Amino acid sequence: MQFIDLETQQKRIKPALEKRIRTVLDHGKYIMGPEVAELEKTLAAYTNVNYGIGCASGTDALLMALMAYQVGPGDAVFTTPFTFIATAEVLQLLGATPVFVDIDPGTFNIDPVLLEKAIIDFDKNQRDKHPISDKPDSALTPKGIIAVDLFGQPADYSAINTIAKQHDLFVIEDAAQSFGAEYNGKKSCSLANIACTSFFPAKPLGGYGDGGMCFTDDDRLADVMRSIRNHGQGSDKYDNIRIGINGRLDTLQAAILLTKFDIFPDEIQLRNEVSNRYSSMLKDMNALATPIIKKNCRSVWAQYSLIAQTTEQRDIFQKALKDNNIPTAIYYPKPLHLQTAFHTLGYQKGDFPISEQCAEAIFSLPMHPYLSESTQWEISSILKHVKL
Repeated sequence: MQFIDLETQQKRIKPALEKRIRTVLDHGKYIMGPEVAELEKTLAAYTNVNYGIGCASGTDALLMALMAYQVGPGDAVFTTPFTFIATAEVLQLLGATPVFVDIDPGTFNIDPVLLEKAIIDFDKNQRDKHPISDKPDSALTPKGIIAVDLFGQPADYSAINTIAKQHDLFVIEDAAQSFGAEYNGKKSCSLANIACTSFFPAKPLGGYGDGGMCFTDDDRLADVMRSIRNHGQGSDKYDNIRIGINGRLDTLQAAILLTKFDIFPDEIQLRNEVSNRYSSMLKDMNALATPIIKKNCRSVWAQYSLIAQTTEQRDIFQKALKDNNIPTAIYYPKPLHLQTAFHTLGYQKGDFPISEQCAEAIFSLPMHPYLSESTQWEISSILKHVKL
């Protein structure tokens, strides 16, 4: 059984896919070819924003967004510790400091109440609540927020954007897992000053390699990010007006994504049908908590994640599935504040209890648009017959 079934999807689009790839091979414009501009225009229109700026990965998208805001040493950016490392990694690459805030236990996204408290505490220089390195908080300037749309459900941007405006902070939407989702009737990638998504193959809209895109309505930010992705280019490739990166999106990946996008709305519907079946089949299991989707949200279900009561029980559930050749995964086994890469920030176990509790009990089931009802019945039956 496949955790994510890309083979079935490829069979569905193979003729159109091969035609798109052949077109690129025929024109030979492999770097920033016409398909890149077409993809940017298509996805910007889909999300109802003015600009899409394609790039080499979701990580590069985050990096470009932060560079556009000139984030660097001395800047503090608030974000969640319950996410993939890229969210905070890009901050430290630029010399900035991530300030972690715990999550809502239902959605796994950053908790706006705790976010506002963290910002106020930080402004009041209450160092005991933010053990950041060996520097006093006064040495850092709060500059922005990176909210993460974990597992495909957007964070609470009405609250987050209001808080940001009150404290003069930018907001970046880390939509690496949520492209195609909705919040209050608006599409993911239109919910903050800049949004960043990933086209990693396992994402709801994924290529056959790395890729990403930034979205914004801001003319200036769009121009700056276009420059940054191409070595800080100005009027031509030998006119470098700023320090940038080699962050361009390959033309072949853009062609693949355009083909996949043709069936993307249908796949979102199928993903929601799969998730609804899972939740219905597992609703009576007291030992497992199923995902919570807010009424004002529509998820794209990058993952379908369950919470066991203990780590030991999670292990038993995973073993039962593995014994029946059903793959599972853990997103994420260790929150960022406990990762060795961030040890200089000075956080300790217990600083973000909700994130830690989730990490100790969460696991994800196979999730993709082509998961059959019979396969889901098999998975749910195995889980229901586990003896704890």
